[in-house]
Amino acid sequence: MQPQGEAKPRHTEAAAIGFAVCGFTCWVLTDTTIKIVGRSALPAYEIIGFLGVFFCGFLALYAKVRHELKVLWPTQPKKQLLRSCLDLANNLCVVVALRHVSLTLFYILVFLSPMCITILAAIFLRENIGVRKGLAIVAGFTGVVIAVNPFGSSRQGDWTGFAACMVCVSCFSVNMVWSRVLTRTETPASLAFFSGVMMTVAGGAAMVVHAVPVSSRELGALAATGAFCSAGTICFYIAVKHTAASTVSQYHYTQLVTGALVTFLVWRELPTIWMVVGGVLIVGAGMYIAVLTRRAV
Repeated sequence: MQPQGEAKPRHTEAAAIGFAVCGFTCWVLTDTTIKIVGRSALPAYEIIGFLGVFFCGFLALYAKVRHELKVLWPTQPKKQLLRSCLDLANNLCVVVALRHVSLTLFYILVFLSPMCITILAAIFLRENIGVRKGLAIVAGFTGVVIAVNPFGSSRQGDWTGFAACMVCVSCFSVNMVWSRVLTRTETPASLAFFSGVMMTVAGGAAMVVHAVPVSSRELGALAATGAFCSAGTICFYIAVKHTAASTVSQYHYTQLVTGALVTFLVWRELPTIWMVVGGVLIVGAGMYIAVLTRRAV
């Protein structure tokens, strides 16, 4: 056990950062495969249902190997139900958003979450915003307007995708604030696993009403999506176990670079100048808020 106030060894910190970057990269690959599968005729609920199955399967396998199956199930399932419903809505909107916007623009827009979380934490957790955080929030929202470039002809997306991204941001932000309360009694692994169970149940129920046949190629892509998502989750948990969560969160923005690279390699799309300027404002505002929050702790 690390003594309070004692710095962690540099090699441990470096390894944790490596796991964090690896985890965030895996999540980019998750979104990439979702975008690829999303070009098929499969409805969003069917994609989410299969993702839930494979995600839970890989997490359970990892936990079984480590003899930690007990940590996957929540101690208070009813309290996790609302959070899991928010996660379900978020994931459904991710599928919709990725069908209508480029991967790069998707990450630019969802990085508005730190600003929304700060506002929600002030409302529900009574956390002080202050003038500097307030200005950062305004800068972040300004960056969204610039990145979307609503009156331009070069934007890489449509209003359906933009609206889905905003729902993602809203659901994710409320989810994160609620998770701060739940983690007092629940393990992070149980939060992730219960969300996977909810995706499986909701997607499966919808498929009973109407299901589109899945080809072997699509099934393979969905299995890869679950593998990438679970691998990213595992790497993230390993990272926060060996270093501060605030340190790990700083590397969340590597998804923007990785997403832009994958977008170019797979779809040959480059970010517009508006996306670059808006992205810089959003990322800068988010990182500044993170620094101010860390200093206040």
